[in-house]
Amino acid sequence: MENQIASSNKQLIALVTGANQGVGNEIAKALAANGYIVYVGSRKLENGEKAAAKIGEKAKAVQLDVTRQQSVDAAIKQIETAYGRLDLLVNNAGISHAGTAPKNPEELMSTGRAVNVSLDEVRTVWETNVFGVIAVTQAALPLLRKSEAARIVNVSSGLGSLTWISDPACWAREHFGIVYAASKTALNAVTVAFALELEKENIKVNATSPGYTATALNNFQGTDSLEVGSREPIRVALETDGPTGTFTGPEGQLPW
Repeated sequence: MENQIASSNKQLIALVTGANQGVGNEIAKALAANGYIVYVGSRKLENGEKAAAKIGEKAKAVQLDVTRQQSVDAAIKQIETAYGRLDLLVNNAGISHAGTAPKNPEELMSTGRAVNVSLDEVRTVWETNVFGVIAVTQAALPLLRKSEAARIVNVSSGLGSLTWISDPACWAREHFGIVYAASKTALNAVTVAFALELEKENIKVNATSPGYTATALNNFQGTDSLEVGSREPIRVALETDGPTGTFTGPEGQLPW
């Protein structure tokens, strides 16, 4: 193990949660293509193994359910044993609702309004989209601190922008609900909190939105292709000398 760690000092190591499909998978592919060893986080290990096999030898599957602390700790331990550090964490895992059947955006909004929302639905989505991010980030910090240029990228959404939804003329206003959209608002706040805390350690933390991408998250209703929607998250993930505490999307800087 020591030899492997010693020989991997210049090898960049990344972990992408929810990387067996969608935007997370595109990010993992891009990182591997740019020389990273990429851990493909997946709730079901077999799905991660299939995805990693398609990406190639730079990809390694790791079972990771961000809502289960034991799973989070085991995944981080696996990376620590193999490489001793982590250079990049991409918190991509996210869900839009608590059910198993795909929901289109209209269904999501009808059940996500503040006046009728189920608290169980809120708790389930926030466990993944908010608390899961905190859990994985905290667990990964000891390994990130061993990197010369550590970064954390949180995959958010423009729907989480309070500035946008406060504008009566903005399209996002009518799509704002407590379940998914507000979870991304909370994720943005979590991003800022970690960015402020870790700036003195030179660990960069940023939020990025893929735009309205066709993925399982929205029952493939998105208007952007996976390739187009993944461009900004990939750019932010690969940027080793960029700023910290930013929120960007396909069109550039986004308002918090």
